[in-house]
Amino acid sequence: MRKRKVERDRLKKLWDEDLSSLQLRKSRRRAVVLITVICFAFSVISFRLIDLMVLNHETLSQRASNQYLRIKTIKPQRGIIWDRRLREMAVNVETDSLYAVPSEIKDAKLLSSHLAPLIKTSARSLEKKILKKQEKDFIWIARKMDEKTSLRTNKLKDELGIKTIGFLTETKRYYPSGQTASHILGYTDIDNIGLEGIELRYNEYMTGEAKKVFMSRDARGISLSGGVEDALPGNNIILTIDENIQHIAEREISVAREDWKASAAIAVMMDPRTGEIIALANSPAYDPNFPGKFPSYMKRNRAITDMYEPGSTLKSVLASAAVEEGIVSLDEEFDVSKGFISVGGKRIHDVHRNKILIFQDVIRKSSNVGAVQIGLKLGKDTYYKYLKEFGFGEKTGIDLPGEVRGILRRPDQWSGTSIGALSIGQEIGVTPLQVLRAYSAIANGGIMVKPYVISEIISPSGEVVQSFSRRAEGRVISVSTAEKIKDILKTVVEEGGTARKAYISGNLVAGKTGTAQMTDPDTGRYSEDNFISSFVGFVPADNPRLALIVVVYEPKGATYGGTVAAPVFKKIIEHTLTYLDIPMEKEEDHLRIVSR
Repeated sequence: MRKRKVERDRLKKLWDEDLSSLQLRKSRRRAVVLITVICFAFSVISFRLIDLMVLNHETLSQRASNQYLRIKTIKPQRGIIWDRRLREMAVNVETDSLYAVPSEIKDAKLLSSHLAPLIKTSARSLEKKILKKQEKDFIWIARKMDEKTSLRTNKLKDELGIKTIGFLTETKRYYPSGQTASHILGYTDIDNIGLEGIELRYNEYMTGEAKKVFMSRDARGISLSGGVEDALPGNNIILTIDENIQHIAEREISVAREDWKASAAIAVMMDPRTGEIIALANSPAYDPNFPGKFPSYMKRNRAITDMYEPGSTLKSVLASAAVEEGIVSLDEEFDVSKGFISVGGKRIHDVHRNKILIFQDVIRKSSNVGAVQIGLKLGKDTYYKYLKEFGFGEKTGIDLPGEVRGILRRPDQWSGTSIGALSIGQEIGVTPLQVLRAYSAIANGGIMVKPYVISEIISPSGEVVQSFSRRAEGRVISVSTAEKIKDILKTVVEEGGTARKAYISGNLVAGKTGTAQMTDPDTGRYSEDNFISSFVGFVPADNPRLALIVVVYEPKGATYGGTVAAPVFKKIIEHTLTYLDIPMEKEEDHLRIVSR
């Protein structure tokens, strides 16, 4: 019995020892496993930290920055354009632009079907646009919407609870007077970058300075920034243009174009003393608020881009050269009784038959035969020199884009008939502004001045950045010659002259008519049906303050400049004098304009 007990105790002890040994081994195994797991985890974490902090630090830092920071470009306000009396011609207005977050859009087709009708595009094209940029966080859906579209889109967004689209405020260029001065002002694109006119020519000055700022936000996308400074606005511009006179000119040439069923008409008014452009009108015109709705030909500034043969308006330059060179006297007689003259085997005819004309009457009655005789006496080299000095064949340098040089061939390129043709304003390509500039030289006493439309560039703080004023470019004729030609040009609007319809009661007008045949593009010859009618002159004739040219393209029913263009000149000048409140004084038995 005792033996069994001892044996049981021994066995129990052995069991306990085995059990204890087994537990110890298990504990050791668990410890090894745990330590292994811990070491492995620590290794993974260490490797990841090395990857994050060393190997990919720059890339991941940028990614984090992109998640919590946004670089926003603060676009500047574009400079304002004013007329000479500080009336706003081009301003900025705030408008809504619609954007979307493609990366968060789950159903592009559904969203597109809702938005497309409101922003006037096809649902399919909008869906493609969203899907194409599916990885992006921002795309424009509609830029610078009108108020009606913006309100409707915002209402849809609220009603459907759409959180993947939003609105940003942008500025849009706005032209308060619509079509007025459109060919001077030009227009901008969707990003307010100038594309035509002053907007293009002075884009660098008016653009301003954009500013990039960091906008922080939390995990919910809420901005944490306390605000940013505005970008630096662009410079403002003051024009030489008077908006009211511009409107007068545009109205009258539009009426003339309609009355004569003409293809186009232009009028340019300039201060002949300084070169300041007071009005520059084209018809047809366009609305710079909606430039895409108008064809390109309506946006062409014909006053500086279109060449034409000036016809008889060039005879004043011929006469100036002849008087300046002393090859004619004012009472010299010219026999034009044949009604034609042959030059280089080609006959040049007069429109109206005359007999003997003194020099003054050659210009007053616009005799082609008499003009050719003067041209032959002057000679091609001398005549070319004066044409060049009067600015033909060269740009005037006006501060508007698109100006052309015109065409003036050198004398060694002239044919046997060229001296005759050029004497009556053919075989030369000019712009209306070039002709007006030449007449301004006669008006101001013989000085060529540079035309310009910008008076001042003003900084946002009101300081003058740049100022423009009269720029004389040399004397072309003497004061004495200019006075003699002015006296001759006065007779053109008197009884017996070709421009009686330009006569203004109580005001002395000096000017010249022009009627030129257009070239037929099919035959390369002069057209028998299409003409360009013009009149150019200045007032008051004895002390000119306003020089004006009117050109009407392809009038129907009449062709002569005295019939078509001269009356338009008269209307524009009369309304302008009334607007400027220039009084007429009675002096003995006649009226006299008082110039200020």
